[in-house]
Amino acid sequence: MSPTNLSAGLGHGHVTFLGAGPGDPGLLTLRAVEALANADVLVAEHDVLDVVRAHARQGVAVLDTDAASGAPPGTAVAASVGASAEARPGSGTPRLAVVDGSSTTAGGPSSRDAANLVMEAARGGKRVVRAVSGDPGLDAYAAEEMLACAAAGVPFEVVPGVAAAVGVPAYAGVPLRDAQGADVRFVDARTASDRCWTEVGVSDGTLVVSATLDTVGAAASELVGAGRKPDTPMSVTIAGTTTRQRTWSATLGTIAQTLKQAKVLPSPDGGRPVIAVVGERSAAAQRDQLSWFESKPLFGWKVLVPRTKEQAASLSDQLRSYGAVPHEVPTIAVEPPRTPQQMERAVKGLVTGRYEWIAFTSVNAVRAVREKFEEYGLDARAFAGIKVAAVGEQTAKALIAFGVKPDLVPSGEQSAAGLLEDWPPYDPVFDPIDRVFLPRADIATETLVAGLIELGWEVDDVTAYRTVRASPPPADTREAIKGGGFDAVLFTSSSTVRNLVGIAGKPHNVTVIACIGPATAKTAEEHGLRVDVMAPEPSVLKLAEALADFGLRRRAAALDAGDPVTRPRRRCRRRSRSAPPTWCCRRCRT
Repeated sequence: MSPTNLSAGLGHGHVTFLGAGPGDPGLLTLRAVEALANADVLVAEHDVLDVVRAHARQGVAVLDTDAASGAPPGTAVAASVGASAEARPGSGTPRLAVVDGSSTTAGGPSSRDAANLVMEAARGGKRVVRAVSGDPGLDAYAAEEMLACAAAGVPFEVVPGVAAAVGVPAYAGVPLRDAQGADVRFVDARTASDRCWTEVGVSDGTLVVSATLDTVGAAASELVGAGRKPDTPMSVTIAGTTTRQRTWSATLGTIAQTLKQAKVLPSPDGGRPVIAVVGERSAAAQRDQLSWFESKPLFGWKVLVPRTKEQAASLSDQLRSYGAVPHEVPTIAVEPPRTPQQMERAVKGLVTGRYEWIAFTSVNAVRAVREKFEEYGLDARAFAGIKVAAVGEQTAKALIAFGVKPDLVPSGEQSAAGLLEDWPPYDPVFDPIDRVFLPRADIATETLVAGLIELGWEVDDVTAYRTVRASPPPADTREAIKGGGFDAVLFTSSSTVRNLVGIAGKPHNVTVIACIGPATAKTAEEHGLRVDVMAPEPSVLKLAEALADFGLRRRAAALDAGDPVTRPRRRCRRRSRSAPPTWCCRRCRT
């Protein structure tokens, strides 16, 4: 049994010091995810919470060690996962959430350090996860907190994480060692002594320097003064392992000028941490070949996905794999039918054997039937003896999560037409019942109904839910849509075009417009939008793939022309809506 599964004692709890890695949530270890899933209390800085919060269980108490907005420095802020907005960090009032989810509010002390937060929670018999950036032993000063646990007799464990000094160079395309096994040394420029600089200055090995943006130039000068040659290659990476990552290649003698020319310095963000690598393996020529992360086809693109988070889950995951930053904005809301009697009769008919088939054409249809089942105290066993069809993979996944394995999923196009291609005709010899239950939206097309009737089936076309236009998104999102704050928008249906324009306005002409098919593209054009990308087949995953191909071609064209690779929202705002997605002038490329 792992320590994360140990029961907390009555008099004291258990603390897990967990490394959250340098920023990419995908770098969390399996052990870290396990510890987070079992935690009663989660203690971390705000940036780290963004990385680990998704893996914490519902109702966990979240203690943010950073100061809340408007609160005195050092104020501890707490909230439970899933709690209301006013109980979240940043509200300006310290709050304490109870682990069982029934939160209460209590004034926090004006100043408590992380060690006290951890110890107080542990003394209450809770499983505490203290999450830190990078690795607890290399990137964070967690030893003092561990010693406090040891002195108090509180059991603890350490879950290592990917250290920033190791993970960031890997994402920047800078290997730290080669076949010759060169020496690698790590230096924190913020605490390095003169003796330290002297020792690493005379070394010819690879040096990994942890610094800040405004001190990396001084660190380079220290190394040159200690004996390193000014022409020694140096790479500097900020926001490593995230989609905000940016890397500059220079030398010890030119890095300060390089950052100045890039208009990075002087900057109010000069205190942001960076990882610098000094040595031949950080040379620009080699990094150009090994920079796998920043060369992803949609790296750093802010992509608008007009769907709910639940609907967009797989699509957003695929966009992230291409380096994009998806931003979900629901354009429709789902409501129960105005007259529920038809749906109630159909669900009862499932139980009494009225149907041979039930066909699901959306995840929302699965949810509507599932909710009605739960209302009647039914579960997946009610589908026994009934054949189940799903229009596509996402709908099939929703059914499987319900405990139902579909008998029919289109082998080709994932649409009503694709479902009809594989649907068997009615045969009175093999089909004892000739009726199909079709729970759908109130605005669904008649394609599937007509096709099933043509195949000899009787169809109960039942309104399972209504789709209505969603509420407008927040003002900053609307401004980003209209002002060119998004690099691309993915339209998955004609209704998403109409509804997005209706609730948020028309996307700016610099935004790349990607549509799932000809009908959606026609609707976009009718609304004055220029369609840049169309999926080769009506699938949201193929749509994301088509956008990635577009981004890859765009990147290749920029490199071939000797131009910098920039994102679409950096294109000239004076470009006309009818112009192709290219630059209008060389001056506007910067």
